[in-house]
Amino acid sequence: MTFIAKIDKTTLKGSPIILEGTFQEVGNHAPLIKVLTPDLQEKTIGGESNKAQLIIAVPSLDTPVCDAEARRFNQEVAKHANIDTTVVSMDLPFASAKFCNVAGIENLTVGSDFRHKAFARNYGILIANGALEGLCARAIFVISKDAKIVYKQVVPEITEEPNYDEALSAAIDAANRGASCCGFCQ
Repeated sequence: MTFIAKIDKTTLKGSPIILEGTFQEVGNHAPLIKVLTPDLQEKTIGGESNKAQLIIAVPSLDTPVCDAEARRFNQEVAKHANIDTTVVSMDLPFASAKFCNVAGIENLTVGSDFRHKAFARNYGILIANGALEGLCARAIFVISKDAKIVYKQVVPEITEEPNYDEALSAAIDAANRGASCCGFCQ
């Protein structure tokens, strides 16, 4: 089922934006989605995995905030081999490849959702109005090994960076938990 909702807490330079898609919440089963990597291979994200997944959605890697966010997560996740990290945008794979080469991105995967916008739609973060219509809102999802969403952050102002510490803490916790924990038990 697809929903369209105005999210007053999500803005672009102070103006409310509308997000489109199936809104996922903590505790939901993370949908399996394929994104295209810079080398034109498909990568499946969501679902069950032998590692916790940190999925970072950004509007475009060709902006200062998205660039800084990808670089910061690239540095942080290098310390954690048990976290599979993917940055998802609508950027073409060729642009993503150039970005990765210039920025020295080696510790995470960059995936493009440009073909079908399946990630943005299935996670409820497709921007449906304004200057960034058709792109992903800035958001982070942490998925446990057994495919449960254990953390979600839709950044309130798209032009601002996420709460890195909170997201990384959730990803580390998910990576260290057994596959049967949904994230609510401590």
